[in-house]
Amino acid sequence: MSDTAAGADQAHQAADGAGHDGADGNAEIDEKTRRDFLIMSTAAVGGVGAAMAVWPLIDQMNPAKDTLALASTEVDLSPIEVGQSITVVWRGKPVFIRRRSAEEIKAAEDVKLADLVDPQSDKDRVQKPEWLIMVGVCTHLGCIPLGQKSSDPKGEFGGWFCPCHGSHYDTSGRIRKGPAPTNLPVPGYEFLQDTVVKIG
Repeated sequence: MSDTAAGADQAHQAADGAGHDGADGNAEIDEKTRRDFLIMSTAAVGGVGAAMAVWPLIDQMNPAKDTLALASTEVDLSPIEVGQSITVVWRGKPVFIRRRSAEEIKAAEDVKLADLVDPQSDKDRVQKPEWLIMVGVCTHLGCIPLGQKSSDPKGEFGGWFCPCHGSHYDTSGRIRKGPAPTNLPVPGYEFLQDTVVKIG
């Protein structure tokens, strides 16, 4: 065989070998890509399935619609006369709303913080001096103090009196005498209009 023929034969074999190796390489790449795609697809489907299975469990922990409706209460204050109190229910608790007279406001503002068991100024307890809004539950053992009706005893400080253990609250709802450790709490509220308040 001539040198030219031998060279041509070697070149042909080299080309065949290169073509065969290239085909194997492409097959390996295609197989790896297919495997990665299948793994990613399976993981994605599994994740969606797990989320769908868990969602009802998470959703049942959300508050019911009727509970959410009780989270806030709107009150029209316009019928309340000066010196009059009303009680509304918010989250199952009584909320005392009093339209204070000028005398009640002055009595609350004139108190020295040093004289208070739970020091808190009147202006820190009201948004408008005329309107006092607070949760009507004694901070001692959870009784409901008297003082909402005109005929109720109002204690020694003209506010509210808890007959269970003798706690006296002033015209700002602050504890002045007796075992209660803190003032009647003020809930979060906002005035939507001059005489409409939203509690909660």
